Amino acid sequence: MATQSSNSTKATVKSAAKLGVGTLMIMNIVAVVSLRGLPAEAEYGMSSAFYYLFAALVFLIPVSLVAAELAAMFPYQQGGMFRWIGEAFGSKLGFLGIWLQWVESTIWFPTVLTFGAVSLAFIGMDHMADSHLAANKYYTIVVVLAIYWLATLISMKGLGWVGKISKIGGMVGTIIPAGVLVICGIVFLAMGGQSQMDFHGRFLPDLSNFDNIVLAASIFLFYAGMEMSGVHVREIRNPAVNYPKAVFGGALVTVLIFVLGTYALGIIIPAKDINLVQSLLVGFDNYMHAFHMEWFTPVIAIALAFGVLAGVLTWVAGPSKGVFAVGQAGYLPPFFQKTNKNGVQRNILLIQGGAVTLLSLLFVVMPSVQSFYQILSQLTVLLYLIAYLLMFAAAIYLRYNMKDTERPFRIGSRGNWLMWVVAGVGFLGSLLAFVLSFFPPGQIAMGSTTVWYSVLFGGVALFTILPFIILACRKPSWVDPKSNFVPFHWQKDPQSQQLLEEARKAFEAKQAADNDVTPQPTDKR
Repeated sequence: MATQSSNSTKATVKSAAKLGVGTLMIMNIVAVVSLRGLPAEAEYGMSSAFYYLFAALVFLIPVSLVAAELAAMFPYQQGGMFRWIGEAFGSKLGFLGIWLQWVESTIWFPTVLTFGAVSLAFIGMDHMADSHLAANKYYTIVVVLAIYWLATLISMKGLGWVGKISKIGGMVGTIIPAGVLVICGIVFLAMGGQSQMDFHGRFLPDLSNFDNIVLAASIFLFYAGMEMSGVHVREIRNPAVNYPKAVFGGALVTVLIFVLGTYALGIIIPAKDINLVQSLLVGFDNYMHAFHMEWFTPVIAIALAFGVLAGVLTWVAGPSKGVFAVGQAGYLPPFFQKTNKNGVQRNILLIQGGAVTLLSLLFVVMPSVQSFYQILSQLTVLLYLIAYLLMFAAAIYLRYNMKDTERPFRIGSRGNWLMWVVAGVGFLGSLLAFVLSFFPPGQIAMGSTTVWYSVLFGGVALFTILPFIILACRKPSWVDPKSNFVPFHWQKDPQSQQLLEEARKAFEAKQAADNDVTPQPTDKR
C-alpha cells in the first residue's frame, strides 16, 4: 500500500513537471494580451480585424515558432535573445539584442503607466471631471512616477510579492475586463442599442491612405513578448506536436480578444471621438451608463489600474535581470552588477528608474498626453523590432552554422525551406513595421514634427550606439568571478569548452533527477 502510494506520488510529480496545451495557451494569452492598445485600432471599424490578423500571421506566429526552436536548441545556456543572436553573429550583436529588450521595456513603462493614470482618474463618479483630470499632463506625470517608483521599491524586496501580485493582476486586470467589455457590447446590441460602428463597412482597409498604414504599424507591439514562452518548450508533452497547437490556439484566442474588444469599443464610441489614452475607460463608462450601472465604472478602473501595476512589477524585474546576468559575464561595468541584500539588481533598477523619469518629462514638450503616449509607443516598437530582426536572421543562419545541433522542436521535419518561409515572413513583416513606425500618424495632433522625428531618430541612434560604446570600453576586470555564464559554442579555447561541457552535464543530471531516472555510467573503454 505504501509502495503504491509512493509510486502514485512520483507519477503526479512527473506529470506536473510537463505543461499541457491548454496551460501553455493561457500563459501565452496572459503574457501578450493588453487592453490599453484597443482604442488605436477602434478607429478602423470593421477593417481593424484585418490588421490584427495580418500582424498575427506575419509577426505573432513567426515569433512564437522561431523562439521555440531557438530556446530548445540552448536549454542550459542562459541569455535568451543574447544567446540566440550571439551564437549566430557574435557577442556584440547578441548584447545589442538583449540591450534593446531592456531599453524598450524601460521606454514602455511611461506608456503603460499613462494608461494606469487614466484608469485611476476614472475612479470618481463625476466622469466629465474624470475625463478632464485624465487629460491633465501634470496629473499624469505625477501618477506615472509614483506608481513606477512604488513598483521599483517592491521589486527591490525580491520576487515573492512580485510573483503574487503579477499572477492575480493578470487575471483581474486583463482577462476579466476583456470578457466584460465584449459581453457589454453583445448585451448592448441585444437590447436594441445603436451601434456607432458600421457593420457593413469594408473588411479590407483603404491601403491607399498612408496614414492608416502608419498608425496600424503600432499593432505589432500588441503581440510583442511571445518569444518568452519559447523557454518552456522542453517542459511540454510531445513538443513537436503540442507546441504548435498551443501557439496557434493562443494566437487565435488573442486575436479574438483584440478583435471583439476593439469592436466593442467601436460600438459605443464614434470613431471621430476615439482617444488613444482615454477611450477604453470612456467605453466602459458609456456601457455602464446605458445599463444604469454607473457605480461599476470605478470598479473596472481600479481593476485596470491594478493590472497595470502587476504588469509593471513583472517587467521592472524581468528584462533588467537578463541584462544583469549578461553584465556579470563581463559585458557591463561592475557598477551595474551591484545587488542589494536580497540579491536584486539594485543599480540597474535605479538607472532604469532615472531613465523612466526623464522620459516622462516629455510631457512638458508634447502637446497632449495622447501625443506623448503615441511617440513613446512608436519608439518602443522601433527598438524591439531591431531585436526581432536579429532574432529571425539568427534562426536562419543557425540552420547552416549549427546544422548538427539537436532541435527538440524544429520548424519543418526536414530541410530548411519552412524555416526560410516562417522566419523570412517574420523578418519582412518586422522590417515593414520598422520603416512605417518612423512616420507620424495623421489622425493624432502630434504638434511639432521636429520633436517627433528628433525623438524617434535620435532615440534609435542613441540606444543602438550605446551598447557598442560600452563594449569598446570593456575590461577583463568586469567579469564577476561568481558568474556561471555558459560560453558560446564558437568559443574554442580549452577553458570555454570545459565550462560548456560542465554545463551540459549539469543540465543532463538535473533532467534525470526531474524525471526520476538514474543516469547510467558511460563505458569509456
